[in-house]
Amino acid sequence: MSPKVYIAGKLYDKADAKVSVYDHGLLYGDGVFEGIRSYSGRVFRLEEHVDRLFDSAVAIHLQIPMSREDMARAIVDTLAANKLTDAYIRVVVTRGAGSLGLDPRKTSDPQVIIITDAISLYPEELYEHGLKIITAATIRSHPNTVNPRVKSLNYLNNILAKMEGTKAGCLEALMLNHKGEVAECTGDNIFVVRKGAIHTPSVDSGILEGITRGAVIELARDAGYTVIERTMDRYDVYTADECFLTGTAAELIPVVECDDRPLGSGQPGPIFRDLRERFRRLVHEGPAS
Repeated sequence: MSPKVYIAGKLYDKADAKVSVYDHGLLYGDGVFEGIRSYSGRVFRLEEHVDRLFDSAVAIHLQIPMSREDMARAIVDTLAANKLTDAYIRVVVTRGAGSLGLDPRKTSDPQVIIITDAISLYPEELYEHGLKIITAATIRSHPNTVNPRVKSLNYLNNILAKMEGTKAGCLEALMLNHKGEVAECTGDNIFVVRKGAIHTPSVDSGILEGITRGAVIELARDAGYTVIERTMDRYDVYTADECFLTGTAAELIPVVECDDRPLGSGQPGPIFRDLRERFRRLVHEGPAS
């Protein structure tokens, strides 16, 4: 069966799923998106993802042509139409087709696109043995350009940093903010463990406020761990006892080396392993909210 893609209220076969080449999402990266996961047929934290999508749209003056409730229903229905239970869901809202030129007033008909498919971001052995990362020279965009909390279609900033990582033989790269502080990786939030406490950059460090990040913070605090959201620099990473990343696609994955420095024991640590197991139980057994 050909995968079905939702576009503007209709389902199309993958080969027939098209938008205009004049769409400003293509021409200028003008739009927003969300990456979501489903587990055992349940969409994980659907309401939070839809809220973040609509908040991103509000921040860039983009009117999504449906309600939050209708968006949530369309996501669930598209997943069901593709007979998928464990899947990655990409929701895209573009500014719509218009004339050449930046002025969004010359666009019309914003496009809502929902894609459901499988995803495997990292090889399974890396979850057991850990990632090696480098610090990218490309920094996170200044918050007075496009706020990092907006999940916009223009990911060139992250892509350039990702390219730096892959050229260095790493699948991820650490990104600093304009002040030289640790922000996040190209597609994941970062955590470190120091003396039993879990530390992660705060929202004002120029990060995307990750849904998985939030879930892991909740799990950690419920388990009795101290979680501190604060300003961090590379010293905090280099001297960490453990380090791990979180993201919708990656879930939780350990980091064992940064900039040629082994982190902690150079192996995934016990707090990472505990939280990964707790997260697995949450997504497979707990309620989707």
